[in-house]
Amino acid sequence: MHQNKNQNNQLHVPVLLDEVITYLAPEPEDSYLDLTAGYGGHASAIISHTHAPDRAVLVDRDENAVQELRTVFQGSSPRIMNDDFYTASQQLVDDGLQFDMILADLGVSSPHLNQANRGFMFSESGPLDMRMDRRQLLTAEIMVNTYSESELTDILKHYGEEPKAKQIAHAIAEARPLSTTSELAEIVARQWPGYSKTHPATRTFQALRIAVNDELGLLERTLPNMLRLLNPGGHLAIISFHSLEDRLVKRYLADIAGDRYDAELRLLTKRPVVAGPNEIVTNPRARSAKLRAAVKNK
Repeated sequence: MHQNKNQNNQLHVPVLLDEVITYLAPEPEDSYLDLTAGYGGHASAIISHTHAPDRAVLVDRDENAVQELRTVFQGSSPRIMNDDFYTASQQLVDDGLQFDMILADLGVSSPHLNQANRGFMFSESGPLDMRMDRRQLLTAEIMVNTYSESELTDILKHYGEEPKAKQIAHAIAEARPLSTTSELAEIVARQWPGYSKTHPATRTFQALRIAVNDELGLLERTLPNMLRLLNPGGHLAIISFHSLEDRLVKRYLADIAGDRYDAELRLLTKRPVVAGPNEIVTNPRARSAKLRAAVKNK
């Protein structure tokens, strides 16, 4: 059995792990594709059921995660791909591969969020970066300093569902150039005087992160590839963390599942599966996680 030697486990606890294993239903020698392998939490658990690391493909676009995966799976032989999940899935489709289980956990891993120098967080000041793949040229700094006010308004409105999108975009344009997360967070907070619970910059940071990394565009293009890559009788599980992702996943699965004679999938979850209170206490990130699962018709 493969042991997870991952020291980052404390930082990134895999969400809905029991539920993922229930819905993916791993069997010995099953093949497995993890499109967002991160720090290997889900993958380690699933491979410990299949006993077949050589039949697993683990994908992540972040080089830190890929280095960690190589450490975690040292001595065993999963294929590890340093790519975004669309590029990787397209490559695997072109290679004619199919898998018994496919998992996509769309959440940003905690090590990303917890390192100020990656620019995802505003509780500590860091550069306005937000790239999951640092080979990419576009950063949040380029976006906030060069995009027009109306482009920024659209990003905040569509990806952050920010009620004051126009006001915040105007304030950003007035304050340019910006170079740190704390400068940006301060500008947003000034548009929400007297806020109480959640920091008002949360929506703006989410919106910029989604835009910088083209998260929704990549997901939309990858969903059909997930279907192509699934063996007949194979299981698919997708975990999303905000309503925009969940809506895309729900709509796609509904389109190709259902009671039609030509339906390619059968839904295993009528509504999304969410974390129980015990998991939320030990892993607060799980609060917003929604799992949807399906099986490919034979």
